[in-house]
Amino acid sequence: MPEIVKKELLNKGKIAGFLLGLFLLANLYMKVNLIEILSGFPAFVQFFLSRFLPPDFSTLASVLPAVADTVLFALFATYISTILSLVCGLLISKRTCPLAGVRLAIRAVISFLRNVPVLIWASLLVYAFGVGDIVGLIALIFATLGFLARSYSDSINEIDQGKLDALKSVGATSGQMIVHGLFPMFVPALINWTLYSFEINIRASAILGMVGAGGIGVLIQTSIRLFKYHQACAIIILVVMIVLATEFVTNKIRSHVR
Repeated sequence: MPEIVKKELLNKGKIAGFLLGLFLLANLYMKVNLIEILSGFPAFVQFFLSRFLPPDFSTLASVLPAVADTVLFALFATYISTILSLVCGLLISKRTCPLAGVRLAIRAVISFLRNVPVLIWASLLVYAFGVGDIVGLIALIFATLGFLARSYSDSINEIDQGKLDALKSVGATSGQMIVHGLFPMFVPALINWTLYSFEINIRASAILGMVGAGGIGVLIQTSIRLFKYHQACAIIILVVMIVLATEFVTNKIRSHVR
């Protein structure tokens, strides 16, 4: 066996051993009992089948306004975040912002927004604004801004520098290089990342209601607390259908962009 292959296998073995060690240490620290988890799973299945099925769609008409709120939350948050993230992405990228201080400051803010989960944002904002739809909207904007700005800047940095240098060599200004050189190559990534964020926001907006941030999640939480499991199951099925429909539409759009 060649020496290079041996070293590669040895390195992979070390990585696998390290990951296995981390897994075992985590299990020891958390005292996870896999046998207890597996033995309790049939009880969960039995509880779900006996309490949640069949779903009760009799109150579906009263749920539709909350469904509309959930979709509009995701749409509006994605729209606002896309505009803000595009500006921030341009300010973070070395290709479009030569000022290191500005890049560092914006990147620090974006990193903070990105690393705080959307549920934590919603929980904090509930204390500031109270229970309501505005909380879910602001939480989605914060979380999406952190994700999209970083994604946009990385995509801008991956653009072929040769085409931009060709424009510069014929006397194009920085603005012309961005508009005529950078943006045409960046638009496919812009669309793909934005559509992906919209999918995430559809799911997140349904969950935000669990912490009082409005949307269809409030109805799911209320139904479960009132032991109306059949109605909760119907609402959950509706959320799944919305998510699947969103993925279908966004995938169709992506296929045309590519």
